[in-house]
Parts: sequence; C-alpha cells; structure tokens
Amino acid sequence: MDADGLLTRLGGFFAARDDNYVWVVGGAVRDAIRGREIHDIDLVVRGDAEPIGRAVADFLGGTPVVVDAWNITRVALPPEVDGGRPFIIDINGHHGSLEDNLGARDFTVDAMAFPLRCWDTDERFDSIVDPLDGKGDLVRGVLRATSDEVFQEDPGRMLRGVRLASRLGFRMEPNTARAIRRDAHLLDRVSAERVRDEFMAILEANGARVQLEGLDRLDLLCRVIPELEATRDCDQPRAHHYWDVWGHLLHCVEYAEEVTAGHRNNAIYTMAPWTANEDAHFAEMVGDGHNRRTVLKLAALLHDIAKPQTKGPDQNGRIRFLGHSEQGAEMVQSRLPALRMARRTTDLVSTMVLHHLRPSQLRERDSMPSARAIYRYYRDVGDAAVDTLYLAMADFLAARGPELSPERWNNYARMIATVLEAGATPPAREEGPRALVNGHDLMDTLKLPPGPRIGALLDRLREAQAVGEISSREEALSLAARLLEDNASEV
Repeated sequence: MDADGLLTRLGGFFAARDDNYVWVVGGAVRDAIRGREIHDIDLVVRGDAEPIGRAVADFLGGTPVVVDAWNITRVALPPEVDGGRPFIIDINGHHGSLEDNLGARDFTVDAMAFPLRCWDTDERFDSIVDPLDGKGDLVRGVLRATSDEVFQEDPGRMLRGVRLASRLGFRMEPNTARAIRRDAHLLDRVSAERVRDEFMAILEANGARVQLEGLDRLDLLCRVIPELEATRDCDQPRAHHYWDVWGHLLHCVEYAEEVTAGHRNNAIYTMAPWTANEDAHFAEMVGDGHNRRTVLKLAALLHDIAKPQTKGPDQNGRIRFLGHSEQGAEMVQSRLPALRMARRTTDLVSTMVLHHLRPSQLRERDSMPSARAIYRYYRDVGDAAVDTLYLAMADFLAARGPELSPERWNNYARMIATVLEAGATPPAREEGPRALVNGHDLMDTLKLPPGPRIGALLDRLREAQAVGEISSREEALSLAARLLEDNASEV
C-alpha cells in the first residue's frame, strides 16, 4: 500500500466515524505539493490523540505509542515487504485553532494543512491552509523558521533544519541561520538519542561534507562532537598536501561517499573496487537504524581525531602523530556512547580508527601484499576489515586532495582490490578451513605441557594452513616441531 492508498483508507475510517475535523499537516502536505513520495503522515484531530490513535492502530493493524508531552499518538505500520520502509502516522490532538497549531511548527514549508476528506478530490490543493506562506517558500527554495523563538522552544529543531534543507535542496533563510547561531548553545538541552538520530541522518545523505560544513558555520558541529575543535588549524606534514587535520577529516567523509558510490560517480573514483559483495556489505544495517556506508562516513570524520593530542617531532625532528590511531580509538569509545550509539556501531568505528593505517602497511614498496599479510589483516581486523579498506582509500584521497596522482591512486586501488579479492575466499578469514591439529595433538606428539606456548603454536599453524604452506596433519606437526627447534619468538 502506498501513501495514496493509506490516506484514502484513513479518509474512509474518519468518514465512518462522522469526524470531518481531521487535517493532513506538515511534511505530507509539502511533499504532495512537490509531487514527491510521502513516507510519514501527520494528522491533526480535535481533542485527545490517544483514543483516536488507538482506534487508527486497530483499524490498520499498527502499533500505537503515546507521547503524552505533545498529545501525540504515533502509529507504526510494519513494512509490507522485507526491507521496506514502514509508514509512521502521527496523530496530534489539539483544542485550539488550526492556525495556532500550524504557527507552533518549526518551518513554514511544514506549516501547511488540508482536510483529509479532500485528499482524493480535485479540491485537495485548493483547500490548503497556509498562514505563513509555506507554498511561497517552496517555490523560492527557502527554509524559513516560523518564528524567532522556535529553536528556543525546541533546540532539536536546529539539527532538523540542517537535515531538512539538505534533503529538500533548499537554502536556509538568513534570519533563520542567525537564530540558529544565536541559540546553538541550547543544543545540550536535547536528548543524546535525538542528537544522534539527526546527526546520523545528516551523515547518511549524499553531500555530507557540505552539510557538516554547514553545521560548523551554524556553530553546531563541535557541539555534537566537541573533540573536533582541536583539529582546526592543526597543520600536517607535506605528505598531506592540501588540508589541515580539520579539512582532511571533512574531505575524508566526502571521499568515503565517493568510493562507496558503486561506480556511479566521477571516473577517477571508479578505480575503487566495487562488486555486488561490497554493495551488499555497505547496505547492511549495523545499529541505530544505520547502514555500514553511513558508519564508514562517521569513521572517516573521526579517524584522525587524536592527531592534535599526539602531534610532535620524532628523533629526526620530523612532525609525527605517534599513537594517534590508538588514542583515537579510545576517544571514539568515549564519545559515541555519550551519543547513545549502539555498542556494535561504537566498536565498528573504534576498530576502523585503530586500524586505519593498516591497509597502507600491507605491502612493501610497490609489491602486492603477501598471503600471510592478508591473512593477519583479516584475522586482526575481523568484522571491520572490508570497511577499513574503504576508509583507507578515502584517507589516501583526502591526504592528496587536488594534487592526486591518477597513477598512484590506480596502484593503491589495485592493492586494495587484491586484499578484497583474497578476503572473499575462506582461507583469508578466521573461519577458514578446519584446523589440522589441536592442542592435545601438540601436547601428545611433542611432549609439551599445557600453557600459552600451545596457543601460540596453534596460531602459527592456522596461519600456515591459511596461506597454503601446510595441508595435512603430518605437515602441521612437522612445522610445529621445527618452530620449537628454531625457538621462534612467537612460540
């Protein structure tokens, strides 16, 4: 069922109740005027929302959730197909005039309404109530606040404004932008969950770098992630040709978008490896309702977050950032839980930050990585291995900026493709073929006591099996004996 069918059914439901005071308001009106697909439906009814909302939920087979503070009952309808987007119906009860209800909304383009009974008639657009000229702002492509106090009344609207302007492709009206900058300090009144959802929605959309820069101009970005402030004007060595750490992080978000765009973008970025496997991988939902592509962009924004704290000269006087990956991973483990990120999201970003330099260290000079190096990479990075390869490509591009050498980028992308291809086969994964020997075999055959040496030997044997050095029990035991005889440091 699409939005047209749903609104028609709702119209029949309220008509059967002989209730004609039901208005479609907000985004559904805006999107109907623009001829865009409608996903969420807001209705204004007279009186208390809860009993009406529960009756609607029973009628449509949805689940009602009561929000007492706003006199709203939200009805969630399950998607009709797996992976589909569920419809959300917000039923807002009020006792004043419709104009008062519209005037209390955040932006003029969402402060319009028409009677539900007119939805499937020719009178639909002629019956629109538009006290604040929302239609005019739609035509002009302007996002304008309904009043000077809307952000003081609800500071969460500031982030929503940036997200909505991006989604609509609108410019923010200057007085609205000034009001956000004036009230930006009020963002700490907003729940962490709401800040998280709005911020991640901004990251999710294409063109996220531009939106992050917009958040910064409105004094919001570093209120969401305060640790970013120290990266501003933090210079880098010549290897990072164009930007300080701040600029590098923002452009890394842009390049993370480019290398996961599935070859639908500028030809230079189509060198990034992309198959149906990667397409499915980055579409996977990992936590908080966000997919791996969005989480990758978050990691791109944070991967060098600890560079200011670790900046200093090495023994040769060169500026280095020793330990920034490890310290950055710790900062992620502190900041993301404060934003109420899911544990899996936090761990995935933290692992990417910790290992973001690892892909570039897999090869020696211009040679391709060895089977052993690839095995160890997948063993150590685990669930974040593919994501970290794409973060490394974005980092490579953001380090060079406009001075990118197509030849060097092509060589780097080929190296990443080699690691991805090897990782697509079981031997490179930790869940590779069944072990040739176990701890009891080693203890019985080599007369070894229990202890950590057994575990170290098994790790070496598993690695040798994965890279094709051994393929039988006898070869495994023989290699174990040689390792003991050579007194290898690993065992």
